[in-house]
Amino acid sequence: MNSEFAVRSMRPGELELVLEWARQEGWNPGLDDSLAFLEADPSGFFVGSIGEVPVGSISVVKYGDSFAFLGLYIVHPDFRGKGYGKAIWEAGVATAEGRTIGLDGVAAQQESYRKAGFEPAYTTIRYGGVATSLPVSTLAAQPVLDTRLEGLQRYDSAIFPGPRDAFLAAWCTARKGRRSAVARKSHKIRGYGTIRRCYEGYKIGPLFANDADSAAALLAELIPEAKGAAIFIDIPAENREAIALAESIGLQPVFETARMYRGPAPAIPLKHVFGVTTLELG
Repeated sequence: MNSEFAVRSMRPGELELVLEWARQEGWNPGLDDSLAFLEADPSGFFVGSIGEVPVGSISVVKYGDSFAFLGLYIVHPDFRGKGYGKAIWEAGVATAEGRTIGLDGVAAQQESYRKAGFEPAYTTIRYGGVATSLPVSTLAAQPVLDTRLEGLQRYDSAIFPGPRDAFLAAWCTARKGRRSAVARKSHKIRGYGTIRRCYEGYKIGPLFANDADSAAALLAELIPEAKGAAIFIDIPAENREAIALAESIGLQPVFETARMYRGPAPAIPLKHVFGVTTLELG
């Protein structure tokens, strides 16, 4: 290992570089994920660098005092097999000491994560393709208004295992290639979701809803944003209603990961998770 190697917090512009690495790995991030990612936890993003040259990365985003999520664990291909990845991993994980840490692991890496103390909790299946139809619902979803996020943030806190108000304020702000919708009944929120443009097609996430009818209303509002491009949703395999809904609009399984935790697994009501937010941030 080069004597100039060190792990440090990311500097301005380096998260964009790491997201480009993620694109090259085939992870298909959103085109403007960096702003919202940093809002989740500005102190949660790290690079390993040799001098001024970044060679690898990790994110360990802290949500409150009890939960963190690990992602963007990448070593540039030119620097693999030299011990940099292990050093970056150890430095990142150490920043979440005392918290349960979650991650989404591909099949090839799950045994390595087990050895690091992570245990699988459930399978997530990515459904993708061009929607052949819009789902039918008894409800109608509306665009999220930037000035009315408080109720949405409260709704999210009952499903996601940690506070993330600043992240949601950035994630749900409408801009080119990104929009969010909320479903209500009798003035009460019954679900919300976000669609964003990615390097390939669009991803929908989160897609949180009380039931399939509410999720269908959200999809009917969000899918037209894709304008006929492919859409992708990461769905917990335990949520059979979510899978049936995805299949009903012509989506098919294309990818699979395992949600894994080191420490006590948080109690997530998976029946309300029709699509996870991102595989990078949980």
